Amino acid sequence: MAKEVKLHIGVENDLEEIKVTIPDDSPKPWDGKDKLKFVGGKTPRLDGKEKVTGNAKYTFDMKLSGTLHAKFFRLPCPSAVVTKIDTSAAEKAPGVKGIVLVQETLPLTVRYADQELLAIAAETAHQVDEALKLVKVEYEKRPFVVDLAGAQKSDAPEVFQGKFERDKEVGQIEVDEDNAGQRRGNVRAPQDYTKGGTKEEIEQFIEKSEFSVSATYQTQVQTHSALETHGVVANWEGDHLTVWASTQGTFSVLGELAQVLKIPQTNVRVITDYMGGGFGAKFGAGPFGIAAAKLAKKTGRPVKLMFSRREEHVSGGNRPSSMQTLKIATNKSGKLEALSLVSRGSAGISTGAGTSAPAKGIYECPKIYTQDADVFTNAGPSKAFRAPGHPQGIFALEQSIDDLAYKIGMDPLEFRKINTMNHDVRQKEYQIGAEKFAWHKRNPKVNADKGPIKTGMGMANSVWYYFYGVGYQATIKVNGDGSVELLNGTQDIGTGSRTAMAVVAAEELGLKPHDIVVRIGDTKLGFGPPSGGSQTTAGITPAVRDAAYLAKNKMLEIAATHLNATAQELDIRDGVIFVTSDPTRKLSWKKVASKIPGGTFSVMGERKKDHIDIKGAPAVHFLGRNFYTIGGMQFAEVEVDTETGVIKVKRILAIHDCGRPINRLTLQSQLNGGIIQGVSYALFEQRVIDRNHGLQVNPNLEQYKIAGSMDIPEIETIVLDTNRGNSSTGAQGIGEPATAPVAAAIANAVYHAIGVRIRDLPMTPAKVLEALHS
Repeated sequence: MAKEVKLHIGVENDLEEIKVTIPDDSPKPWDGKDKLKFVGGKTPRLDGKEKVTGNAKYTFDMKLSGTLHAKFFRLPCPSAVVTKIDTSAAEKAPGVKGIVLVQETLPLTVRYADQELLAIAAETAHQVDEALKLVKVEYEKRPFVVDLAGAQKSDAPEVFQGKFERDKEVGQIEVDEDNAGQRRGNVRAPQDYTKGGTKEEIEQFIEKSEFSVSATYQTQVQTHSALETHGVVANWEGDHLTVWASTQGTFSVLGELAQVLKIPQTNVRVITDYMGGGFGAKFGAGPFGIAAAKLAKKTGRPVKLMFSRREEHVSGGNRPSSMQTLKIATNKSGKLEALSLVSRGSAGISTGAGTSAPAKGIYECPKIYTQDADVFTNAGPSKAFRAPGHPQGIFALEQSIDDLAYKIGMDPLEFRKINTMNHDVRQKEYQIGAEKFAWHKRNPKVNADKGPIKTGMGMANSVWYYFYGVGYQATIKVNGDGSVELLNGTQDIGTGSRTAMAVVAAEELGLKPHDIVVRIGDTKLGFGPPSGGSQTTAGITPAVRDAAYLAKNKMLEIAATHLNATAQELDIRDGVIFVTSDPTRKLSWKKVASKIPGGTFSVMGERKKDHIDIKGAPAVHFLGRNFYTIGGMQFAEVEVDTETGVIKVKRILAIHDCGRPINRLTLQSQLNGGIIQGVSYALFEQRVIDRNHGLQVNPNLEQYKIAGSMDIPEIETIVLDTNRGNSSTGAQGIGEPATAPVAAAIANAVYHAIGVRIRDLPMTPAKVLEALHS
């Protein structure tokens, strides 16, 4: 059965009324006219005390009785064929209890320096280190290439030869040519996209255009550098495996372990109580999880395997590099006419270096041609990294957009307005952002300041997509003493998911967020979403509200018999159940709970498909589907010392859409974190590999530069109230959009300050001085 409800949807106070049909057993979606007590407010993290007091237990902190320590043996050679591995001496070393190979059969191909070959478990970490020294390996070195430009040469050593398939036991992402298309040397088959003409027609149009720009942009490899490294603790009890994992996907780890170990999924349990960051790199069990599980089975003891900081840099994943040639044309009125982007990037021995999504997803342009291609190099595999491909793509696109605006003598903000007229969120963001940032005070001339210290202002648009999954389950248990438990298997990776879930449940139940005991991070607690793609809140909060709605109705039914009313005549507010027409007729939540038959009840809510497709912003083709785009924008102000080349980011204003904000306190934290990571990417971070030896020379937190507290600008964030009526909570995501436009906004501000473009990340003092002197 279904029911029809009226909703008020739109951006901020610009609302329209629509009618939506929803299931009878579902709550009416919150809309733009609902005045909510906790949702949209600022609720402190429920787990804040545990974290600041050190009581929160991370995977690294797990100490099971009898735990063995494990580490990998890694071959410091970027390309080789291993023909023999001798572990006989290591097996006899003091304390050693077990050794497993990552690949049981030889030969084994090594494609990047410090690739793992085997793992050793011993009583102490020191004993493992000593045993690793006794491993003997015979191998044949092969030619290698570690840089993007060199890998594309016709005579470059081929990273992959012949046909290869993904082998989860080995833990490498290898290439199946049947799926990947044919390679030309190290260049994977390009992925082309055209709109409004063929490649040749679009490029000829741009070439003949009166107003066009063309430039090549380069971005570096950035490593994830999470505070907690990859790792697990694995323990068997009979045929049942329990794994404590530092992961963004408890259920993806469960699935991979069950598949590789060939055991039923019901025999695997994955726990992530607390997690020290992931940024996209921590979804699967990986070779470390598989090795730990095998060692635990072999030894009959719990096994702990955590990456060192060096391993985290080399094997933990990274954001791919890119080299993008972008050409764009406009007419004299500022309307984009054509765009061409050819992008090459290296994800090491992996894939996923595409950067073209922003070029297709931000601006209205009738003619678009893009081509992405991965270039294999003998370097560690890339993994998803906060808005994959978008910081790179936006860095190129938004500088080119600025260049076009300058070329026709138009304000960069006005130029963007003209080319996003059909995006209601962006138009509101431009209005709010320009006023808050005092854009009107910006000098329209570049390089206008006198003296060596020059200031500049820039801006950039962001784009991400509304992702969510279905089938996620949230269970609410109400006990006879009035206590409430909320259960789900999803993990909180530091983003505040626990608190957001409690806020939604409390809002629906008429309680306070701290009244809700949230138990998550355990696959035995019900199917939950991964923490990636900015989909966690959008995925789990509708299930939570669904469960809370069912629990509320159950409590109202129990109270009704004691208040001589029907359940439909009752409501709950501030822990009191009352008759809406006569609030003096009431019972406390605890009093009603004491009358629960059997002393407790549980209900389960489920994340269903959205009630309606989102209206307002245009859909964009991404990852093979059309997605609603989440619009955002950021302004940056910088100071550039033209004598030293040092860029100082003074302030950043970020205006973003994330649907209905659930908890503004953790939301602001997410935005701040994304912006800080974006500043670090723009100015400091860069993986450096010695092209002669193939080894990373800065796999630590001393030589791998990350922004420190003195490098962080003043940050102001504004989150729009956007109500689309799509789900019962209307939540979307914010993790990815926050970091995507930062580097581009800073780059545009730098150009405004000094009148010279920096098209190569990171924007170091040396690059600034080189640009000034060229």
